Amino acid sequence: MALLITVVTCFVIILNTSQSCRTPDDFVAITSPGHIMIGGLFAIHEKMLSSDDHPRRPQIQKCAGFEISVFLQTLAMIHSIEMINNSTLLSGVKLGYEIYDTCTEVTAAMAATLRFLSKFNCSRETVVFQCDYSSYMPRVKAVIGAGYSETSIAVSRMLNLQLMPQVSYESTAEILSDKIRFPSFLRTVPSDFYQTKAMAHLIRQSGWNWVGAITTDDDYGRLALNTFAIQAAENNVCIAFKEVLPAFLSDNTIEMRINQTLEKIIAEAQVNVIVVFLRKFHVFNLFTKAIERKISKIWIASDNWSTATKIITIPNVKKLGKVVGFAFRRGDMSSFHSFLQTLHMYPDDNNKPLHEFAMLFSACKYIKDGDLSQCISNYSQATLTYDTTKTIENHLFKRNDFLWHYTEPGLIYSIQLAVFALGHAIRDLCQARDCKKANAFQPWELLAVLKNVTFTDGRNSFHFDAHGDLNTGYDVVLWKETNGLMTVTKMAEYDLQHDVFITTNQETKREFRKLKQILSKCSKECSPGQMKKATGSQHSCCYECVSCPENHYSNETDMDHCLLCNNETHWAPVRSTTCFEKEVEYLDWDDSLALLLIALSLLGIAFVLAIGIIFTRNLKTPVVKSSGGLVVCYVMLICHALNFASTGFFIGEPQDFACKTRQTLFGVSFTLCVSCILTKSLKILLAFSFDPKLTMFLKCFYRPVPIVLTCTGIQVVICTLWLVLAAPTVEENISLPRVIILECEEGSALAFGTMLGYIAVLAFICFVFAFKGRKLPENYNEAKFLTFGMLIYFIAWITFIPVYTTTFGKYLPAVEIIVILISNYGILCCIFFPKCYIILCKQKTNTKSAFLQMVYNYSAHSVDSLALSHVSLDSTSYDTATTNQSPGNKMTTCQNDNHLPAQVLAHTGTAKTMKVSKTLRHKRSSSI
Repeated sequence: MALLITVVTCFVIILNTSQSCRTPDDFVAITSPGHIMIGGLFAIHEKMLSSDDHPRRPQIQKCAGFEISVFLQTLAMIHSIEMINNSTLLSGVKLGYEIYDTCTEVTAAMAATLRFLSKFNCSRETVVFQCDYSSYMPRVKAVIGAGYSETSIAVSRMLNLQLMPQVSYESTAEILSDKIRFPSFLRTVPSDFYQTKAMAHLIRQSGWNWVGAITTDDDYGRLALNTFAIQAAENNVCIAFKEVLPAFLSDNTIEMRINQTLEKIIAEAQVNVIVVFLRKFHVFNLFTKAIERKISKIWIASDNWSTATKIITIPNVKKLGKVVGFAFRRGDMSSFHSFLQTLHMYPDDNNKPLHEFAMLFSACKYIKDGDLSQCISNYSQATLTYDTTKTIENHLFKRNDFLWHYTEPGLIYSIQLAVFALGHAIRDLCQARDCKKANAFQPWELLAVLKNVTFTDGRNSFHFDAHGDLNTGYDVVLWKETNGLMTVTKMAEYDLQHDVFITTNQETKREFRKLKQILSKCSKECSPGQMKKATGSQHSCCYECVSCPENHYSNETDMDHCLLCNNETHWAPVRSTTCFEKEVEYLDWDDSLALLLIALSLLGIAFVLAIGIIFTRNLKTPVVKSSGGLVVCYVMLICHALNFASTGFFIGEPQDFACKTRQTLFGVSFTLCVSCILTKSLKILLAFSFDPKLTMFLKCFYRPVPIVLTCTGIQVVICTLWLVLAAPTVEENISLPRVIILECEEGSALAFGTMLGYIAVLAFICFVFAFKGRKLPENYNEAKFLTFGMLIYFIAWITFIPVYTTTFGKYLPAVEIIVILISNYGILCCIFFPKCYIILCKQKTNTKSAFLQMVYNYSAHSVDSLALSHVSLDSTSYDTATTNQSPGNKMTTCQNDNHLPAQVLAHTGTAKTMKVSKTLRHKRSSSI
């Protein structure tokens, strides 16, 4: 059954001949026998002749358009094989070759491939289809070529059948690196992935972002364009237009498409850079017509034509503008140069291209060098009948540098590397085999060795990577006019691994700078401080420039987005190119407002000291005694001094200690002051109250020392809990755009509010008591001034709340300082200034008799509204009260209800109160 399947699945393909190709041997361009045969595919002619638009019979047509540069490539393969045969590399094993002309047509290349795959030593030239080709012996062991990627793709799919090694010297399509689809394909040049990456890098580095692209409608062109589009997008380069030309010159629409492409170039006036992925004959026709239309651009040349002499020698080619291209790395060409100089001695019996070239060269021998290539290309081989032997002898020898002028060094070197790679792989394979026998090994065995071989060109070592590529890099070349002739100059080298251009001298650096002077942009470049804003175009390179907003910056040209500054530490104005460090601000000592506030605080302390001195010097006067005595006055004055001093902790660079001290110091000292005022209010109200019920209540409640200690102690507890649980700390306020405010964060708004609220409650109680005593005797009416002092306090702190919550910045502490100063000055002025005025300016009223008269007048005025029984005074109270007004007993409370009124009155200094009271009682009894 297995035998039957084998028989059924095997058949024979026989190569037929046609009128143009009478026998298979007629199809071979160049051949030379050897123990191991190597195939070659070269597009020596640029097209096939056909009378119809489409072929009507399956026959190989005649070729036309002799390409000198490709002819030189076939000579490079021959020369490299001869070098190996003449060396000791293979130890007597000779390499032979069969080279075919593909005529730039995939069909011709496929026909040649069929012959490569035909069975060795078979007279019928048959390709036997088998299920297993492991033991199959084809005509050749490996193939070098083809040049164009589209041809190589088609050929490789056929060679994959037998895993026959195919080493290309020019096919760069990225798809060929796929070893799943093309397992037997290798190449001695980099993939288009690297070329398009280098192109995009060059365009970006030169400052261009608006380019055009022209390619061919074949596998190479489409794949190259797609790869370039991806690389361009990654480098922020936009393709303004993509023009696709027919792949073959035999296409009747090619002239029309070239004209349409030129019209597009003219229409896109802002596009000054055009990337060209075309074959040589496409570029020749395109440039010839572009010169006629006076089109001048920067042309980015692919490795396919960047060093093509046929294009460089186009008349007036310099009028096209600048041509910057990528070429394969070149090697030592001296040996090949010598080979060309002795080419006239080389036999042409089995070298049809050489024979044809001799005839064409003879026909064009009187043409100038610049037009000689075109003359040779235009002639048809059918019209030439010259004595070729004589032509080679007489003309090539005389103009032996003509061929060297048309040599493309990068391609010649790639062909040499391809041959050397096969030579070294065959050497490794033949070390244990007799390779003089044709069946020594199969192609798939050679392929396995070839993939891992390390070979040399005599100077450098090479090996294929995992994708079968030889990543030798690129030379960046520039077309320059030298002595009236256009020449190719190397500008730099492109390093594939690091994606960088390596320049070797200052001249090439100057050339790069000149390229940057040419603009090719869709929109004007956005300067630093600006960013790009889309205009609705499908291309990201078309935009308008807008300024960076506040706190954003851009430090490069054409930035897509402005960068955000670190809001915590930096800021930036509108259209900024950098971020500025925020200045740290606080209410410093050298600030004018701070100086004013400190001056007011110092003035307040000076007033406190002055008042203390005045009261000390007038200790025994009725005014001082009526103020509660020296102790109470000193306590209140010390509290005022501490309040003034606490403002200093609000100024200067905030520190943790200052933040914790300033509020607690103010809170405790101000509470102590208000507590003293509270006792004064109670005492005054008690002394002049004629309401029995109120008097009894005040007698029980009035305990000065416990009241002061209790009220102040509660505030101390509040502040202590605040410091323990949520103490104020130094904080950086970054909410402002340009500055950092160094301030004290209160820690707990609740604790801060509780502290101020507690003071407000005490102040309100003081205000109520003082208000009730506002109608006391004029010279004694301290309650009236206490009322005004408390009103000033309330007005100041009620105003403080909205101002404090809406104010921000470094002057926020000044708000609280101002409120503290207003409160302090209000109480200080209302309580102590009137007394100081009496002491200093009205000394006559500051006597005991004056006070007795004042009390008498007040009592007489109030007698009709009060019950006489509510006033019970002891006749000896005056002496006792006078005795108790020593400095150490100012705040001593009465021990019983009978002694309290007299003692309180004694605090007023009214020594004669008893007598007046007795008189009032007597008058009241008589009236009853």
